[in-house]
Parts: sequence; structure tokens; C-alpha cells
Amino acid sequence: MTSEATSGSDGPGDVVLDAEIAASLARAPAQSRLSAGTLDEARLARDALYARLPRSDAVERVDHVVSENPRVVVRVHRPKGVEGPLPCAYSMHGGGYVIGSYEMDDIRFDALCPRVPCVGVAVNYRLAPETPYPGPLDDCYAGLRWTFEHADELGIDAERIGVVGNSAGGGLAAALALLARDRGELRLAFQLLECPMIDDRQITSSSRRDGLPIWSREENEFGWRSYLGERYGSEVDPYAAAARSTDLAGLPPTLVIVGTADGFCDENVDYASRLNQVGVPTDLHVLAGVPHGIAAFARSGARRRWAELVESWLERQVGRF
Repeated sequence: MTSEATSGSDGPGDVVLDAEIAASLARAPAQSRLSAGTLDEARLARDALYARLPRSDAVERVDHVVSENPRVVVRVHRPKGVEGPLPCAYSMHGGGYVIGSYEMDDIRFDALCPRVPCVGVAVNYRLAPETPYPGPLDDCYAGLRWTFEHADELGIDAERIGVVGNSAGGGLAAALALLARDRGELRLAFQLLECPMIDDRQITSSSRRDGLPIWSREENEFGWRSYLGERYGSEVDPYAAAARSTDLAGLPPTLVIVGTADGFCDENVDYASRLNQVGVPTDLHVLAGVPHGIAAFARSGARRRWAELVESWLERQVGRF
């Protein structure tokens, strides 16, 4: 699908938006930008939004406590009436490392689990700035290890477990894949990275644009400062920001998908290119005129195209074994 694009009107810069998305943004009320002063309000609003969304009765959801100190909980989503060991998508939610919860993945897995079919496991990691790196990543690793250890009782095929994530969740998924590879304890089957937040340095052209309609460069800096804490501005390790990795060999097959109106576009394209250069089978999709947070435009053609690309890629991955 080729999207018609038009110049954005919410600020200076070279941001070009899909016409349908631009029209939707023009109709939407102005939103407060995320900052230390608006964080509490943003968290409450996000939680209230996802609490109101209807859930499918075709998917069973069960919460499991992985550990009490720190408290790590995962939610297991399984399509009803589907027997046998299923592949598993282990998911980290988005939210700039500072907002959100695993409830954000309910809608994703309501759609995905019956159609693939697969089991979805969503981890409720701790948020920054209260818990900076490496705390959130430690939570994600603990939940992933628990998923492998309990695969049989959960009806999961342990040979077909992969990580998925959107935005900050994509950043955590990429870091988790690096960590799993290096520790050698857990073998991942794939990594699905949707507009992942992977580079704290903010040195690319796209990350420095003015006029980004969703997740501005100022919000991006706030998210990274919150997540890295005292480490911000220093030479952090690649488990904190996957784009800093100098060794991407040995990672699982990967999908990277991002829009051209997303501040993460350049870092995502570069990461996918480097994965391919070291022999990691990597698909890259860059959608014209699509900003960050495409899920907010649920009725748009661009959102449907995005979802089709993600679902078809995932179906191919879990069918490889």
C-alpha cells in the first residue's frame, strides 16, 4: 500500500504525515507533552483508557506472580479451544519506559492469539524514574525465564518463544534478546521490534526533528533521562540501549517496523541494516507518513497495513519449526 502524505502542521521541520493520519490529528484535542510535571496525570489517563477498552471472550487471561521482591507479574493470554503446545510471544508494553502496564497488551493479544494462533505473555515491569535501568530489564528477564521454565504447564512450545515489543517495549525486547544471547540460558526463536526505542544518544536526523506529532524529541529525552538516571549522557552498555551494541551476531530472526514520521526511524533502519550485515535474517518495513504510536489510529489504512505486516511475519516465524 502506498500512503498519500502531507506536511504536518503542528510545528517546524520536515515531518510528512500520511493524509488520513494528518486529518485525524487535526480533529483531535491538544494533548499535554509528557514531562516530570505531567507524568502522574499521563499515567492515570493511560490506565483509565485501557481499563475502558472491551476484552475478547475468545482469549483466556491468567496472571502469575513470578517474584515478590521485586514484585514481577506476567499475564498469560491463551486462545480458548486451541489444543496442543503453541508458540509464544513474550511482550513488553510501550510507554517511554515511564508509563503503562501489561494491560496495554490485552488488546494486542485479543487480536493476535486466536489468529496466529499463539500464547501471549505480557510482563508488568517496574517503571522509571522510580526504578531506573537495569531494574525494568531485570524484571523482563525474570518473566522470560519463568515462561521457559513453565512452558509445559502453560501449553507453550519452548522452541518457539520469541520477544515482542512496541516503542520502549521494543527497546526492552531488543535488549532482552542481547541479554539472552550473552547469558546463554534462554534460546529465543524471534524478536519483533515495533518502532523500538533503542538509542539514548539522540544523534540521528529523525530523532532531532521539530514537529514530531507523537513522542517529541523533548519527550524522548525525558524518557531516556528517566530510564538511565545517573547513567544518562555517559557510555551506557548495550543492554540499556541496544543501538549501542557493537556485536549483533547470533540474534534471532527479526522484524523491525517503523514509520517515516517517527523520531526513531533512523535508528531503527540502522539497527535492521546492521543485523542483516552480520547474517541475522531481518525484515525491515518503513511506512511512509506514519508517526509514532500508530495503534492510536486504529481505523486508518496505515494501521491496518502495519498490523498485516506484523501478523504475517509472525505467522512465518512460528511456522518455521
